[in-house]
Amino acid sequence: MAGKNNKQKVRDAVKRHYADAIKLHTACCPPPPTELDIEGGYSLAKLSGYSRDELESVPETVTSFGCGNPVALADLQPGEVVLDLGAGAGLDLILAARKVGESGRVIGLDMTPEMIDVCRANLQKAGIENAEVRPGQMEDMPVADAEVDWIISNCVINLSPEKHKVFAEAYRVLKPGGKMMISDMVTHDLPDEYRDDMAAWVGCLAGALEEGEYVRLVEKTGFADVKVVDKLVYTAAMLAGFADEACCCGSQRKTASEGIVDRYADRVAAVKLFARKPG
Repeated sequence: MAGKNNKQKVRDAVKRHYADAIKLHTACCPPPPTELDIEGGYSLAKLSGYSRDELESVPETVTSFGCGNPVALADLQPGEVVLDLGAGAGLDLILAARKVGESGRVIGLDMTPEMIDVCRANLQKAGIENAEVRPGQMEDMPVADAEVDWIISNCVINLSPEKHKVFAEAYRVLKPGGKMMISDMVTHDLPDEYRDDMAAWVGCLAGALEEGEYVRLVEKTGFADVKVVDKLVYTAAMLAGFADEACCCGSQRKTASEGIVDRYADRVAAVKLFARKPG
């Protein structure tokens, strides 16, 4: 996937995919609260770390395309400034805004206009007044130097074809001593031939880094205390149980369902990664 043209190809595909997904109101992770009562099998709602109270406290129009709950593990305090990379429909944005309170502020960043419109509407429905959504890319964040105390992100950085730029920008916008809590997909010995599958790219799989490479890249950027604090390896049973509701959804559902289990079972994992900017 190297090269300028291929990088733009990935960005364009990601933008189209999530624009289609939000238009279809396709819930990935977790499903809407009305789907939480389904018994048996594996559901992303059970695995991603959101409580029933959290999900029922947001408008039903709030969907998520993530693989975890970074807000649950980030020690957000009243008065802090939080940046959410890939704000999507606003689930983590709403939860973070409530944690930092009226004296705090939350900035959501997203590159998909359709997603931004939905996110802003959901913030209004939820009565959130201390949050905003900015259009832009993670590789060139419309955020001032040392503007934020925390960065959170949920299954988004894997979608970037230039992850080193994302982490360099994250380092720039964090205050000295600022922290990151990222929920993201990583791989374990994923064969190279799967990396060019565009359906798997937009589905949060083919673009994911090997776990060790992910940690080393964050450390190389200058972050300290880099550690994986939680990990869930997706087994064949898990993938079979929620292939249709996982990140691979929307226009790519059929392709994902047919190939996801055989190709990615035990080779992909959702991790929560913590890092701190020295200072």
